[in-house]
Amino acid sequence: MSISAQIAANLPYLRRYARALTGSQESGDKFVRATLEAALADEALKASMAEGRVPLYRAFTTLWRSATSGTSDTNRASGLHEGNAQARLSSITPLNRQALLLTTLEEFQPHQVGEILGVSGEEVSTLVEEAITEIDREASTSVLIIEDEPLISMQLEDLVKSLGHEVFATAATRTQAQEAVSNGKPGLVLADIQLADGSSGLDAVDDILELGDVPVVFITAYPERLLTGDRPEPTYLVTKPFREQTVRSTMSQALFFNSSKPIS
Repeated sequence: MSISAQIAANLPYLRRYARALTGSQESGDKFVRATLEAALADEALKASMAEGRVPLYRAFTTLWRSATSGTSDTNRASGLHEGNAQARLSSITPLNRQALLLTTLEEFQPHQVGEILGVSGEEVSTLVEEAITEIDREASTSVLIIEDEPLISMQLEDLVKSLGHEVFATAATRTQAQEAVSNGKPGLVLADIQLADGSSGLDAVDDILELGDVPVVFITAYPERLLTGDRPEPTYLVTKPFREQTVRSTMSQALFFNSSKPIS
């Protein structure tokens, strides 16, 4: 496989990681574009990306660190949500969050995460534990589950409750989702893309967002279809079949960036 083909194959998943890490499609995609521009300008870096995902994510991490340390304009806020996201970013240790997302959402092994972040495998385990501790301290919320497969819906219900959250409602179609929010708004939405009656989870979520800003995590078997960067797309995507830890960490990211609590 050529270097360009290798990078193209990994690009959707880097977009997924970047969006989850930054809290928005716009900021995440900016970081990805900057990473690709750096690779094109550096032959050694570009050649290393033929080795797989690790060099690509390592290059992204280098740029991310430069930006979050205040030496880049790449992550400059462009709106209210962007401003809130950047304020939240400055309030915690980014390394913890990166380690958790790399091991759960991106499913890297600890030694690979260590190579990406420039730390040892043992440090990676510690960072992940610290991130999980932070998640466990988060306030609970109500969660709307939009999922047409009963077993998966039940699994998500159990997961939501185990994390201390409340199940707002469950829905298998767009119409059911509309009915669920007719008298209130959830604090978080977990949504499948393709629903039982042929309706779209994307459309169901658009209906909900008309009521106000709500964090959303999409769960789909085809995340790469929604990670092109060519149009407005979801920020948080989990791949089916999913691991519960992946959903947990992604829910945490979505809630983190949409928290209305003051930053201490």
